[in-house]
Amino acid sequence: MTTPLLEVDHVTKDYVRGGLFSRQNVRAVCDVSFQIDSEKPEIFTIIGESGSGKSTLASMILNLNQPSEGTVRFLGNNLSELRSQEDRTRFMAQVQPIFQNPFEAFNPLKQLDHYLFMTARRFTQAHDDETAMRCADAALVKVGLSLAEVRGRYAHELSGGQLQRIAVARALIPSPRLIVADEPVSMVDASLRMSIVNLFKTLRDDLGISIIYITHDLATAYYISDRIIIMQHGKVVEAGEAKTVLANPQHEYSKQLKNAVLIPLI
Repeated sequence: MTTPLLEVDHVTKDYVRGGLFSRQNVRAVCDVSFQIDSEKPEIFTIIGESGSGKSTLASMILNLNQPSEGTVRFLGNNLSELRSQEDRTRFMAQVQPIFQNPFEAFNPLKQLDHYLFMTARRFTQAHDDETAMRCADAALVKVGLSLAEVRGRYAHELSGGQLQRIAVARALIPSPRLIVADEPVSMVDASLRMSIVNLFKTLRDDLGISIIYITHDLATAYYISDRIIIMQHGKVVEAGEAKTVLANPQHEYSKQLKNAVLIPLI
């Protein structure tokens, strides 16, 4: 039996809110469990509205937050036990994030190629400029761009769709096994969303990368997902094969989400 790529095992996250006399415990994620197979790349989608706990769950998968209860393991390694900088860097190379707003992902005062070269030097053997340039160009080609189109340019000179592609390229430089994409198309023009969504399918099918796709958009979730979980108030209320769940949701909250979608899913 092979070790799963990712195991989320009965994970709960509590926060303390308020001051000394008004302290209040808030449960952002409650007893969530799922696995992603290491031998079968997939797009695993976490669906929920704002406040459902999906981004908090993503932060624990990225090891940016520790669970209050439960365990997150990557290739059998408990993320809370990654102590050394070497272990953390190795994990970060294999699990890469893509965030919601591509305009906030890049400092407007820095050229975009700076981020690509910096990532290549940190996570690969690119110790000189020429090697870093080759790594950056190879990653950009995978997302339909090239270093010649990006070099020397700033974020304000490109569209949101182009910037999100550059963010994906940066994530590809270390050759990750898993990408965690948190609402990656919500800030992209509607006409460009499908190009990003189709890119994720290509990463799964051609590069063998599993993707955790976090969204409130059931239409794109139906189109690209292999499996889904639907979250409400920190809990998983429904889970299973994407098309089965979204075609015939059983939980009342899932039905409400489907009914709120203007474009028919089927």
